[in-house]
Amino acid sequence: MKILIGTLALLIGSSHAACPNQCSGHGTCGVDEVCTCFPGWGTGGDAGGDCSDRFCPHELAWVDFPSRGGNRHKYAECANMGECDRKLGQCECFDGYEGKACARQSCPNHCSGHGTCEYMKDLQFGIVYNEYYDGSSLALSGLGAGGMKFAQDYAWDSDRARLCVCDAGWTGLSCEERMCPYGNDVMDVIPGFDEYATTDSNGIPGLAGYGNEVGQIQTVTLYDADDDISNFVGQTFALKFTSKLNETFVTQPIMWDSDLDVVAEYIEAALEKLPNRVVDDVVVSAESSSGATGVVINVSFIGRFVQGRQHKLEVVTDRCEVGCTPRITGLANLRSFSDTTLSTVEITTVGSHQSHECGRRGKCNRKKGVCECFTGFIGAACGTITALA
Repeated sequence: MKILIGTLALLIGSSHAACPNQCSGHGTCGVDEVCTCFPGWGTGGDAGGDCSDRFCPHELAWVDFPSRGGNRHKYAECANMGECDRKLGQCECFDGYEGKACARQSCPNHCSGHGTCEYMKDLQFGIVYNEYYDGSSLALSGLGAGGMKFAQDYAWDSDRARLCVCDAGWTGLSCEERMCPYGNDVMDVIPGFDEYATTDSNGIPGLAGYGNEVGQIQTVTLYDADDDISNFVGQTFALKFTSKLNETFVTQPIMWDSDLDVVAEYIEAALEKLPNRVVDDVVVSAESSSGATGVVINVSFIGRFVQGRQHKLEVVTDRCEVGCTPRITGLANLRSFSDTTLSTVEITTVGSHQSHECGRRGKCNRKKGVCECFTGFIGAACGTITALA
């Protein structure tokens, strides 16, 4: 009897000495009563124990101590930017980070509802296409739309770090601030100014009321792939204008006529018909290039609302059919590849005037998007003098 009781006591004792908490149902009990936990389970972030805690997703750490070999950004739970909820196996990310493993940055204040949160690899250089493809070389020529997006960036955080890209009329890191109108500084002193002259030193007609001061001139050069501009006749295209507040406007379809003077008239009318008088006055000329292999279109910005440096025009040349606007045939035979020349848009005359927010004579009210002009100046962009100090 005593032997039986002792044996039972040993059995009971051995059962209590089995794997802790029977591995919580999330592992198997092995040699020496050590739990081998199922994937995703452990204790306090470590393997083994009683398998009662969950692991959280791992990602490349935003910051960590270097390894012996000097390596950084090793895989870490919640990317070292959050705490792991062991019951749920979910990361509770610190402010500024989000995702199942806190692997991406969140944008401040969700871009205030006035922009989009973009990955670093998707950010572009410039506002319009020809800011980068400025025509300074063959490799930097061509036509297109939108800023320059570089080839894939393989930096470790290129698809993790993010930034707000603001809607038109908004600015700031979280797109919480309004932009204000731009205009020329009416107090600028232009070197060589002659109020009685009608042209500048290069023979370019001066702006009305500004003597020999001239407006910005953008030159659009279009080449036919077969070196025959008559191929453009009867086709339609459009121009895209981006204001200094980053608003985009596309003209009505522009018909290509055999008479280039008529083409110039069509372009001028189309630009001046854009909404809100964003282009209030331009002068356009068009002539064939040497050998009639291309057309040179000069657009002079002479209006009050387009003083100073403007974004380059973009030429919309792709076919746009039913359900698309503006509905155009496109310039089908436009030269898109060449060893010598390519169609492009360039600034050929910088112009005498500048373009500053509130004309540099006022302060922008970022909440209202309205210029609060300094004493002695009035106007949307503080461009009118009321008194001289």
